[in-house]
Amino acid sequence: MEKYAWKGKIKDGCLEEYIRRHDNLPEDMKALLKAAGICNYTIWNVGNDLFGYYECEHGIEYAARVQSESPIVARWDAYMADILIMEKDPVTGAQPLLKQVFSLD
Repeated sequence: MEKYAWKGKIKDGCLEEYIRRHDNLPEDMKALLKAAGICNYTIWNVGNDLFGYYECEHGIEYAARVQSESPIVARWDAYMADILIMEKDPVTGAQPLLKQVFSLD
């Protein structure tokens, strides 16, 4: 199973709102992520910095394609734009994949 890690930044004063929105993640967004083969998805923060990690049951390319073609993800991205600073990969439309430099299995 391929792994995907990303980073982002919450705008000042928006951490509580970021958490609230994820606590209330819409059911269609949850279903879309599962349809993309995304599992074991976690997001961590330190201050305003975010680190996200998930595993891709059908591969990173498939997960990225399903998300980039979805109006659900486009709607979510627009909804989050007021509280997030996110760099996007111009090819996939997703957060740039972080390069893994170590793994302890």
